[in-house]
This record gives sequence, C-alpha cells and structure tokens, in this order.
Amino acid sequence: MIYFDTSYIVRLYWADPGWMTVRELAATDHVACCLHGRVETIAALHRKYRDGHASSKTFRILMEQFEEDCNHGGFTWLPYSPVLVSRLAAQYLAASPKIFLRTGDAIHLACAALNGFQAIYSNDVHLLKAAPHFGIKGLDVI
Repeated sequence: MIYFDTSYIVRLYWADPGWMTVRELAATDHVACCLHGRVETIAALHRKYRDGHASSKTFRILMEQFEEDCNHGGFTWLPYSPVLVSRLAAQYLAASPKIFLRTGDAIHLACAALNGFQAIYSNDVHLLKAAPHFGIKGLDVI
C-alpha cells in the first residue's frame, strides 16, 4: 500500500502536470490517504470548476467517478482520530520554528507515520520538506 496526499489523488482525476506518472505509480499498489484527503480532493475538484477549468458537467462527472471509486474500495481512507490529533500536537511541540508545517500537510504526515508508512507521495514542496520531521520520506515522482 502507498500513501498519496491530495496533490497526487487529484492527478488521478485531472491532467495536472505529472498526472500520467502519478497514475502509473497508483497502478502499482493500493492507494491510502487520511480521510481528510477525501474532503481536500472534493474541494480541489470544486476549485477546478470554480476557477473555470472544468465545466459544470465535467465537475459532476469527476465527482461521480471519485465517489464511485471511494465507495468501491478504490482508496483506503485512514481515520482522523484523537490519537492523530495528539500526534500532531507532539510534532508541533517538537518542531523547529524553521519547519513550515501547514495543518493539511501535518495531518497527512502524522496519519502516514501513525499507520506505519515509510514514505508519502506528494508534489507539495512544504510537505516533502517536513516529512523527515515525522520520520518518513517525502517522495515526488513528477
């Protein structure tokens, strides 16, 4: 199983730069993500619509496909739990002021680490730089 953050999951549905490489990687194993990433993906697809990159029809088709994939085991959605929140608090307490750690990134990193992943796949430079603070590798295949 491999952990994708939202930037990679969106590339499974939208042809952002590097989408083919991300899809090839996804085909090699089952994809996991924190449940928070499911909501982020919905928001990201809506942003494509809001910004005029996707028509109303395209947005609805993307949402239907994503929901179908979610409901039929296309992803393993890992829980956002009190244990995860405690891990986040501990990581922030231990973080140097030089670590740029946004909430969404911290959720993904803590979730991946808590669930035993050795690496997280992302195209987010801040997440990738913060990954070692959580004891995991940040990887970008794009």
